Amino acid sequence: MNEITRLKSQISSRFSIGGFQIRSEASSYLAQQIQSLSESERKQWITNVANHVQSQNLAQPIVERTHIELAIKEANNTGLDDAESVFRVIGAFEVPSFVYSEEKKKFLPDTDKRHMLAAPIAKSNYLRERYLLLWQKTWRHEMFSQRTTPGTTDVAGKKGKLTLRKVENLLSTSKLNDVVLLGLLTQLTEGRFYLEDPTGSVPIDLSSTVYSAGLFCEGCFVLAYGKFRDGTLNIEEMGFPPPELASSSRAFFGSLNSWGGPSKALLKYSRNLAEVEKANVDHSLVFVSDCWLDSAEVLEKLKQLLKGYDDFPPVAIILMGPFAKCKENVYALKGRFQALGEVLASCEKLKAQTDLVLVPSCDDPAAANILPRPPIPNALAGELSKRYPRTILTTNPCRLQYCTQQIVVCRADLVTKLCRNTINFPKQGHLEEHFARTLINQGTLAPLHPIAFPTHWSYDASLSLYPVPDLIVIGDPCQGFQTTEQECTVMNVGSFPKSKFTFKVYYPSNRTVEDSQIPDDE
Repeated sequence: MNEITRLKSQISSRFSIGGFQIRSEASSYLAQQIQSLSESERKQWITNVANHVQSQNLAQPIVERTHIELAIKEANNTGLDDAESVFRVIGAFEVPSFVYSEEKKKFLPDTDKRHMLAAPIAKSNYLRERYLLLWQKTWRHEMFSQRTTPGTTDVAGKKGKLTLRKVENLLSTSKLNDVVLLGLLTQLTEGRFYLEDPTGSVPIDLSSTVYSAGLFCEGCFVLAYGKFRDGTLNIEEMGFPPPELASSSRAFFGSLNSWGGPSKALLKYSRNLAEVEKANVDHSLVFVSDCWLDSAEVLEKLKQLLKGYDDFPPVAIILMGPFAKCKENVYALKGRFQALGEVLASCEKLKAQTDLVLVPSCDDPAAANILPRPPIPNALAGELSKRYPRTILTTNPCRLQYCTQQIVVCRADLVTKLCRNTINFPKQGHLEEHFARTLINQGTLAPLHPIAFPTHWSYDASLSLYPVPDLIVIGDPCQGFQTTEQECTVMNVGSFPKSKFTFKVYYPSNRTVEDSQIPDDE
């Protein structure tokens, strides 16, 4: 009698004591899940699962595989409320959308229906909402609030309290000093930059501008200081809207769940999850980008990675595309995912404890080069899901909830695009710090012109970084890095094959990032 058969016999005996008959498929599934555990742990799990099945109040005393899957999930979340879970993936199209109410001075749920093929007005709507988001936090900043005391110095180096203006204030006069304007940096005519807000647009002169830290691109919102003369704003200093800690931002959402997921309340404040997070110091999340399944070398290195983690299963392994180096026949990718599934099928501990999350790139089939991007179709990755049931096909970008921590994952050449499109490349400081500052201060993953970084207008909320999450994960092929900005860890995973097979591991309990690498065969 082999081990699986012996385990199935134990499982059947335990369920029969409770008056249940368990299907062969269900007992086989449970046996596979607990096979890698010790004998005492197996008995404990069989008892726990049986108790959870009993609490399901089945119509008939027949236990199917779906009942076992639900019972295992419930057993993993024992001690948590119904809406609480240790790990959850939230797709881009499930992210809640909010609009800022100037009258009530807080964010309210957006009740308008969203569509992929949005009406033209959706373009101006999402830009206006971005502006209002940045306006409200800038207006509340100590530089402009009434609380500023005489003699204090703002980020632009100016003494005293400043007045935040709108374009219409400038257009009503011909001369104005000490202008501070929040506006969209854009080219309304070729070769001529303007600042634009909901009240109008004004041409700007950047010939003597001093820039603060960050990557300034057409399509981002900037805070400009200068003099208005004869219809042109001569900008002396240009910076970004000031950042704001997430704890301060959340106050303007009230009790609403601004992150997403089934919970009505924000899980950031869950005591149960905070205790789980603190207790599990070994829990980790593994991030790998550029998983070229059509490359024999890459597939072999992924095999080594997965086999290595089979002894110490992480909470989740997040694989980012593109999943093919060469643009081949779309359905050829189906066989590549099947090959990955065959590797994972032999990883028993991973199958029992680890979620596999697939985040597509814009080069993967079968969707346009626009974010947010739908998941890899099940028609291509179905064989992988069969062999590894804990596979989660999700969107790009997506959100992860690990206990109380909020994580944004985006597979895009974002570092490269920002560097390529900036109007002023910084001469001092580290690139990763400029990059992190740009994303955090702009409050979005897409601080670029829509031509350089196309997005679905109606789903701009899925790109939002406000309130600031705990971790932002970018999959850009350039060199990997990690830095911290406003209590948020920002990291670039880098390219798995182009960086000699390096990847990143995140430990939520102490919020650290570890650089890891698959060693050379030599």
